[in-house]
Amino acid sequence: MITTIISVFIGLSLVSLALLFSVRPLRRALISRRVFGTYKRILPQMSDTEREALEAGTVWWDGELFRGNPDWNKLLAYPVPRLSAEEQSFMDHEVEHACSLVDDWQVTSDLYDLPPEAWQYIKDKGFLGLIIPKRYGGLEFSAYAHSQIVTKLSTRCSALSVSVMVPNSLGPAELLLHYGTEAQKNHYLPRLAKGIEIPAFALTSPWAGSDAGSIPDVGIVCKGLWQGKEVVGMRVTWDKRYITLGPVCTILGLAFHMYDPDGLLGSRKHIGITCALVPRDTPGADIGRRHLPLNAMFMNGPTRGKDVFMPLDYVIGGPAMVGQGWRMLMESLAAGRSISLPSSNTGMAQLTARTVGGYARVRSQFKMAIGRFEGVEEPLTRIGAYTYMMDAVRKMTAGAIDLGEKPSVVSAIAKYHVTELARKVVNDGMDIVGGKGICLGPSNFIGRAYQQLPIGITVEGANILTRSMILFGQGAIRCHPYVLKEMRSAYHPDAEQGLRDFDEAFFGHAAYTIKHGFGALAKGLTGSHFVAVPENVAPETRRYYQQLTRFSSAFAFLADISMLTLGGELKRREKLSARLGDILSMLYLCSATLKRYESEGRQQADAPLLHWAMWDTMYQAQMAFDGVIANFPVRWIGRMLYRIVFPLGHPYDVPSDRIGHQVAKLLIEPSASRDRLTAETYLPKVATEAVGAVELALLATIEAEPIEARIRAAEKSGVLADNPEANVRDLAHAAFAAGIVTAAEYAVLKRRNELRDIVIRVDDFPHDLGRSQQQRVIHKAAA
Repeated sequence: MITTIISVFIGLSLVSLALLFSVRPLRRALISRRVFGTYKRILPQMSDTEREALEAGTVWWDGELFRGNPDWNKLLAYPVPRLSAEEQSFMDHEVEHACSLVDDWQVTSDLYDLPPEAWQYIKDKGFLGLIIPKRYGGLEFSAYAHSQIVTKLSTRCSALSVSVMVPNSLGPAELLLHYGTEAQKNHYLPRLAKGIEIPAFALTSPWAGSDAGSIPDVGIVCKGLWQGKEVVGMRVTWDKRYITLGPVCTILGLAFHMYDPDGLLGSRKHIGITCALVPRDTPGADIGRRHLPLNAMFMNGPTRGKDVFMPLDYVIGGPAMVGQGWRMLMESLAAGRSISLPSSNTGMAQLTARTVGGYARVRSQFKMAIGRFEGVEEPLTRIGAYTYMMDAVRKMTAGAIDLGEKPSVVSAIAKYHVTELARKVVNDGMDIVGGKGICLGPSNFIGRAYQQLPIGITVEGANILTRSMILFGQGAIRCHPYVLKEMRSAYHPDAEQGLRDFDEAFFGHAAYTIKHGFGALAKGLTGSHFVAVPENVAPETRRYYQQLTRFSSAFAFLADISMLTLGGELKRREKLSARLGDILSMLYLCSATLKRYESEGRQQADAPLLHWAMWDTMYQAQMAFDGVIANFPVRWIGRMLYRIVFPLGHPYDVPSDRIGHQVAKLLIEPSASRDRLTAETYLPKVATEAVGAVELALLATIEAEPIEARIRAAEKSGVLADNPEANVRDLAHAAFAAGIVTAAEYAVLKRRNELRDIVIRVDDFPHDLGRSQQQRVIHKAAA
């Protein structure tokens, strides 16, 4: 009897709850109205600039990862970016020749700039107008071609790559294409395409830094004389720094806050951030001084102006776009983050993989190539696998731009993680190269890259800020299927309509959270073995898709619980937010890596690169989960989360040494895999070039190794025991004299020795580093 009563009570309760949740007017009255009132009170205030930043760009593959059940067929269906015949020809000829015109040591130690012939060449051949349509005289290349070009130029010289990439990313050309008036486009775009105008864009202020929305630079709407006539214009005061190409620009894009105290344009006193084009020769514009960013000799410097009067026609888009600058910048920022920094840093990684891998085979210690020591294999493995993943991320993200996307979250992920991985790759390269790497000179192929790594870390949004505030903070709102709808309902001018919208979003959100909680637990208990994946993926990658789906589901649940528990406080819990962003980022990096493996035809020889990169990144994602859970403010919730996300413990440990050995081996010997991994690296063919010497020495070393093996055997047998020439330097001559090797084999050894000595040589200079000679040249020129 009691059991029956309890059963009836439970049944009636469930029916009541079902009716409550299904009858919308009832649930709005009893639940949603109360929750909505509380939600509006605790929702953090959002400035106009924050709102525009959140709503800028598009949601792409990041949305699939954030929502807990990625559609892998969609990923596999994304078109693989390819170069057109025209773009490939440009890569093979113009880009190759541009690289040949530049010597990085000369640029960074003597000229402090690109050679004049290099500047003229990139202007004449359209390098500064890659993104400008052909109707304006540009090349109208794809985003992927832009990325390929910057990657290759970066393997040669940072000043060359930066001088090309800046005019083609966030700058006047990009803004003019999307927002300029027809008159502005017709005047400036042909001149930019031909290099007649050199553009720069000035956003960063000494007082605002990464908080670009707080720039103190101001423009006051007023009347003034312009070309002999009184016009309504603006009097602008600015102080900017870190402006790339600023010292040599002829046209300056300028961002500032616009004020209209006299109401000449309307009733608003603070109109908002505005972007204008300021010719270099505008009276009062102070342009020309430069910074010295870690011996990277691309042009970079400050610009200032005090009460500089200019007409409203200088505003990009004309008077109609006054106050629209922040939206313009946010919508265009994806190009710089998606292409410029990922490409340039991938170029540095490719250069490191190619040269350090070759060096590790050429350089011997203890009678063995250093690349065969396990201690050296470990950093070589990271270099190879990370370069493979970085290039995958670069290509997939550039491809998104060509699909018409403006992926604000994905571009931030690409920028942050590719620059951070580049730092690890080059640091590992320096450890292997050792003393040669720390002595700068024309034969040092890695020193300048090592010096200049922090530049990519700081620009286009500093990495600390990007990780702690953007990756999850912006992703949680943009990618989540309900959060942005809930926020918009709170700001709705019609309170009742806002309540109805909130009710739909809130209950959808609740069901979504519960679904992913049960989903994460089920996938954890079954090891994700029953997760369906597309039949057309490579069998060796099937488990990765299953585990990524599991992690995506767990991430969706963890993100929701974090937002529900902490609310607006999560914005200030930057460490937790950063770790949540790490999980999302790792899922994206793995997705790009799997996409690359499929798009390149499942190259079995490249499989070690894929496996090590995937295993390491999944392990990092697992550790990020641990970081969030272990530091969750409500301890009992943290313990519950661990039991749901990892009910049977951790699925991943560190990648295996066996796979690491296979990766390292790929870097130290010529192969199709090594060529694919470093495909964009500029490779001079002469021993007088540091990179060319490594390439030639590697081939000579491999040719000489069987001959050396015979000599070592002779050494062990005692044949050369009493010969004073039987040392590292003269061993080949001793073997030849003893008849152990033929004249032809001796020639092979001599050639190898000559090239080896060039590769391991460390540059040295006069005690005054040649300053006295420089002074004599200067005095002679003056005389």
